[in-house]
Amino acid sequence: MPAFCPSYRLALWLPLGMPSISSHWLLWGLVAYVLTMGTPVSASTCPSRPPHNLQTTYQALSAKLARWDQAYYHQGRRLIDDGSYDSAKRQLARWARCFPSLVAKRVVLHEPSGSRHHPIPQTGVTKLPDRAAVARWISQQAGHPLWIQPKVDGVAVTLVYRHSRLVAAISRGDGITGQDWYTNARHIAAIPRRLPDNAPSHVTLQGELYARLEDHQQSRDGTHGARARIAGLMSRSTLTRHQGDAIGFFAWAWPDGPATMPARLATLTDWGFDHVGDTTHPVDTLDDVARWRKYLYHHTLPFATDGVVVKRGDRPGGHEWDASPPEWAMAWKYPAQLAIAHVDALDFTVGRTGRITVVAELEPVVLGDKRVTRVSLGSLAHWRRTDVRPGDQVRLRLAGLTIPQLQDVVIRTQPRPPVAAPDPERYDRLSCLHLAPGCRDQFLARLEWLGSDEGLDFDGIGPATWRQLVDAGLIEGLLDWRRLNTRHLEALPGVGALTAQHWQRHFAAATGRSPRRWLRALGLPAIPQEALEAVLTQHDISELMRWTHTAWQAYSGIGATRATQLEDFFHDPEMRRLMISLQKNATAQETGMIETINNAR
Repeated sequence: MPAFCPSYRLALWLPLGMPSISSHWLLWGLVAYVLTMGTPVSASTCPSRPPHNLQTTYQALSAKLARWDQAYYHQGRRLIDDGSYDSAKRQLARWARCFPSLVAKRVVLHEPSGSRHHPIPQTGVTKLPDRAAVARWISQQAGHPLWIQPKVDGVAVTLVYRHSRLVAAISRGDGITGQDWYTNARHIAAIPRRLPDNAPSHVTLQGELYARLEDHQQSRDGTHGARARIAGLMSRSTLTRHQGDAIGFFAWAWPDGPATMPARLATLTDWGFDHVGDTTHPVDTLDDVARWRKYLYHHTLPFATDGVVVKRGDRPGGHEWDASPPEWAMAWKYPAQLAIAHVDALDFTVGRTGRITVVAELEPVVLGDKRVTRVSLGSLAHWRRTDVRPGDQVRLRLAGLTIPQLQDVVIRTQPRPPVAAPDPERYDRLSCLHLAPGCRDQFLARLEWLGSDEGLDFDGIGPATWRQLVDAGLIEGLLDWRRLNTRHLEALPGVGALTAQHWQRHFAAATGRSPRRWLRALGLPAIPQEALEAVLTQHDISELMRWTHTAWQAYSGIGATRATQLEDFFHDPEMRRLMISLQKNATAQETGMIETINNAR
């Protein structure tokens, strides 16, 4: 959690009839969040669906967040990772901004038993999602000195000193009230029992209790459940000396202290509060912030962190603070490895070999500092096992730090919407050799493969070119491009003479490609290169059209399954027609060359 206010969680308005979780700041949490977030990547546009279609999902996600908050603030348990929590919070804030009718009109309030009031509220801190939002925030702080420090991942606490003596330690709770931790705080060596005699008569410090770690590198080690260990220890009736020594304290705020950051840091260091002085640095620009963020992410520290906090050094005095995110501080978390996203739609695609893949179209979410709008759900069979539907809330994770993947479904929308998926029985390795209803995806995939460097190597002719030719009605069969001329091509929108000539040269040059190239371009099942060369050296294609799977298995590296696929490939009527047309074309070209030579004599 943040260094400025590491354990801060923004409140939600709860749907009518839901149990509430804390005090009056709950009602304003989402308002403050929406106003301070600006227009992050996940909130740039409103959903196209009418709000009543989101009501059930909104209430279900609100209930999840309420349970997470209850466990986090009042039981010291983290039920969800920070990335997923933050993305879910941003999503609800976006929906509330777009559709105010989704937000409940009332909240029932209560305070947990055994609580104590903070002498100065713990404000929390707005968590910004990306560089653009951070840049906007920095531009709004013009003329104010800015400082950056690590966002320590622990549990927040308020320490109260009167006449230099520790008299109270209060858990963060809801920012207004928290649990009395004084008994256990007295057993934590990192918390001085007394301040120097020349300290002010009233001192209130806000900070983070953290698990002491040795040579901890956040990018390498993660959190290792550090916060949960501290929450568990602080929930005990008493701490042993050994347990107390394992807990550190990072003082990220002195609300009633000196007016400038250097003075506060120097005094805290003199009083024996470790690490805050040597990990808090002045910054001026976005580049400064990004550089320190990267450094702290990869540098060794004695505690776990989950981002950085940037704050003004000349913030208002503590008497002006309240339990809502202030404009003078913000947090920029490390790249989230997990996030929750809303599924807008499903996209089914039939590939070249007839394999059906499913992609979920998402409301934009930030994952690993990248904007994610789509995630692959794998094969049709895998999608059916996960049963992801439009309206679901799914959790994403990064594979290899770059590729978003589905981890699980957090909330399944009810009732389950029907989904019209393609019939897998209709598609295989030999379907859609020409354009037909339901064949566009597979037919285009065949053309893309045919022109790739695995096929005929049509440099500069890719998916967009094939789509343009198909959409113009110039190609309906797999080899129709052979009869096109520059006049056909120049008639296409945006295609000039030079482009048309470039395409035409590639099409014409294909005639001279080897049989091996042509067979691969048509989709020959993959077999070892040595076996293919041996077959084509000893036999022509017309012979292969008569082979059974037994003949294919005589060659090393070709098993029963592949042999059957090869037999099907050469026996398929449409594929045979294509291969015969190629042979006729090659024979006609050879005859033409002979006639040209004879005429020249």
